[in-house]
Amino acid sequence: MIPRALTIAGSDSGGGAGVQADLKTFTALGVYGMSAITSVTIQNTLGVYGTVDLPPEAVYSQIRVVAEDIGVDACKTGMLSKEETIKQVARAVKELKLEKLVIDPVMRAKSGDPLLEGSARESLTRELFPHALIVTPNIPEAEELCGFQIKTLEDMERACRKIRSYGPYSVIVKGGHLEGEESVDVLYDGISFHHLRGRFVRTKNTHGTGCTFSSAITAYLAKGLGIKEAVEKAKEYVQGAIENSLPLGGGHGPLNHMWQFYRFNM
Repeated sequence: MIPRALTIAGSDSGGGAGVQADLKTFTALGVYGMSAITSVTIQNTLGVYGTVDLPPEAVYSQIRVVAEDIGVDACKTGMLSKEETIKQVARAVKELKLEKLVIDPVMRAKSGDPLLEGSARESLTRELFPHALIVTPNIPEAEELCGFQIKTLEDMERACRKIRSYGPYSVIVKGGHLEGEESVDVLYDGISFHHLRGRFVRTKNTHGTGCTFSSAITAYLAKGLGIKEAVEKAKEYVQGAIENSLPLGGGHGPLNHMWQFYRFNM
């Protein structure tokens, strides 16, 4: 049977992030993708111009009907926006026993526009983090979750410990926002740290990187890989997607999710 993965996230009208990026990633990695849409965003490469949140009960119902009928081997969350939505997602995770849960704590778009209400942050850590197999914050998100600045690898390790204290099984803090020739991510499982290194690509076309990384981890978990191997292969996939990114629009262009199949000279 084909592995099945579910994304619980917002829709990006520009196609570079959110549910659109997740489904492209699932398809590229040989996984059947399903979606529970939490919000519809009005956005392009330049920014977010508005959001329309779906009723929280509708989010819960989307998750339930696909899980009960098709089944879910792994799932991820992206933009959850508001506290009541988070509570309904947590309800679904518990009732439907969605065990391989990846949480991408989406707080802001690449443009800097907020995507998570301030009142919902505590709910995210309290209601959902304890059910996560892995949480995948970037450095700005980790700083908001931890309450201190992150400037070094030691700071990233400290952040991993702090975030893991909220209950997830493992944490990876993504280092793409630190300056240097390498992009180093720090994975922590409560016992040991693993540093995953990749070449830093100097491009503005990185819209949807976090969504793509978390959905790639989800895809590999759905295929039966362990956490460390799933993260390593997801990093390799995202590295290629960034190196072959698409200079579309006037702002932060999208990754090329299908870079393994075709590339463009643009």
